[in-house]
Amino acid sequence: MQVSALTKSFGERVLFENISFGIAEGQRIGLIAANGTGKTTLLNIIAGHMDYDSGEVVFRRDLSVGYLEQDPRFPAGLTVLEACFHGQNEIVRTIARYEQALARNDTAAIDGLLARMEALGAWDFEQRAKQILTRLRIADLEQRVETLSGGQLKRVALAAALIVEPDLLILDEPTNHLDLEMTEWLEEYLAGRRMSLLMVTHDRYFLDRVCNEIIEIDDRRLYSYKGNYSYYLEKRQERLDAADATVARMKNLYRRELEWIRRTPSARSGKAKYRIDAFQDIKDKAHTRRSEETVQLDVRQTYIGKKIFEAQHLCKRFGDRVILDDFSYLFSRYEKMGIVGNNGTGKSTFIKILLGLETADSGTIDIGETVRFGYYSQQGMEFAPQARVIDIVTAIAEHITLSDGKQISASQLLTRFLFSPQAQYDYVAKLSGGERRRLYLCTILMSNPNFLVLDEPTNDLDIRTLNVLEEYLSAFSGCLIVVSHDRYFMDKVADHLLVFNGQGNIRDFPGSYTDYRTWRKEQEAAAAQGAAKTVKPAAVAPTTASKPKERVKGKLSFNEKREFERLEAEIPELEAEKAALETEMSSGTLSTEELIAKSERIAALIEEIDAKSMRWLELSEL
Repeated sequence: MQVSALTKSFGERVLFENISFGIAEGQRIGLIAANGTGKTTLLNIIAGHMDYDSGEVVFRRDLSVGYLEQDPRFPAGLTVLEACFHGQNEIVRTIARYEQALARNDTAAIDGLLARMEALGAWDFEQRAKQILTRLRIADLEQRVETLSGGQLKRVALAAALIVEPDLLILDEPTNHLDLEMTEWLEEYLAGRRMSLLMVTHDRYFLDRVCNEIIEIDDRRLYSYKGNYSYYLEKRQERLDAADATVARMKNLYRRELEWIRRTPSARSGKAKYRIDAFQDIKDKAHTRRSEETVQLDVRQTYIGKKIFEAQHLCKRFGDRVILDDFSYLFSRYEKMGIVGNNGTGKSTFIKILLGLETADSGTIDIGETVRFGYYSQQGMEFAPQARVIDIVTAIAEHITLSDGKQISASQLLTRFLFSPQAQYDYVAKLSGGERRRLYLCTILMSNPNFLVLDEPTNDLDIRTLNVLEEYLSAFSGCLIVVSHDRYFMDKVADHLLVFNGQGNIRDFPGSYTDYRTWRKEQEAAAAQGAAKTVKPAAVAPTTASKPKERVKGKLSFNEKREFERLEAEIPELEAEKAALETEMSSGTLSTEELIAKSERIAALIEEIDAKSMRWLELSEL
């Protein structure tokens, strides 16, 4: 795939101009740029979802492309599994043509499509979808997509992009809404595939471990770095230092040439005309200014006393799911706590209980009088699309106090958060996802909190803003609780971790997230080694259904073929369960109640095996 001289603007706002780059087979490219400078727009253009002003995007003729959007949408009424089959990729189109040929009984078309489906691996499509959805913790495959949360929808869309295994996979913030375990699985999954990648992500560890090239859009231009994120940081700084040195040399040269121009008659002979002609170019280079804009988070923090808060014997559950089980904790002054755990283990619920937004089943929380919370929620603030940026901030306060005691206006504060005077009068609907998050962070900090509670603050923020936020939090003289799936961010800001396991037991780990993962892997390895010494290999249960050596697939529909393969997998599993129950019943160690229960289960298994075997035989005869 090749992008040549691409330019895109919205009105007077130019996002990028005459940028060119290519993606070769096996390349894994990470795209980095500040919020609002066109990352998602560029991905949409390459995926064919958006027009551009000039230039061209050229694909290899037989290239298959998969795209994970930042905010995916599916038609209402689809189930989760159907959503994975929804799309215009080559596998889905081939399956549709195969089903149509079957309906017409077009033997010639069926023969050709059979070979194509074998080449694409279409027969394994559903099984691959189920495996990936399971790893992404989407359990109910019949659930309608309109009932899914935003995070669940993003994971379904990620599964849909992965299962087709395209030649080029384009990912826009793939780690958003993934917990740490899922993110690490995705790293391993992508590392084991040969597909080319183009991705936008704020997860710097993910960039480091997955990408082998970084491209950066800076000041409308594109720069390429042949290495991972760590290499990019090193070489980018070298580029900036070299540019600064060039400007310094040009300034010295400009002063000399300006002096020469002033003392030289305008009618000087043509012999030195080249020097006069070059003067304007020297002047332009000498006055080049590198705009390295960063967010300035220097708002004042109010005083916090010695008493922070104390939680005693907190309990919380939702049905059978236990969130807290007799949890007690005394929060100390200046403490910086990270909270980690898989999705659904209760991290956000725990925070809401501490803030009084959710009620515990039992237990008490005692909060100090000087504590002033600043809560950055995972959902973010719901801004009205037709509200202007400046109106949102002035509705909270007209003037804001900085850390040095000075007061600035709401407009000046927005400028420090990288909203230009022109952008301050834009409507919220025009902001990118990262710009909305930056505006939300501004509204949180302008209230001068001394206890920050941040639930997934890194989603959609660009890396430069994350670097500034990390520095601000490291120097923050109040208290901090942060929930994040961004491993780099957690390593930078948290002194220790509360680890949620989903069963109400919370471990206080004294170290960084990297320390915790190292410890956990050591524990898992030790447990696996111990289990290997005590567990004997189980005997393989025989199967009773005789299978033909070769089956004819030409007369099976795609759904029948999938059913046939499911039965081949399910029948041996049921027979293995039946054999295990028979072994237990003959052991002589079961009570009367257990014998009756297992006997009833064996009878149900025999009936189910007979029904499935009969259906398998029907399909095999086709």
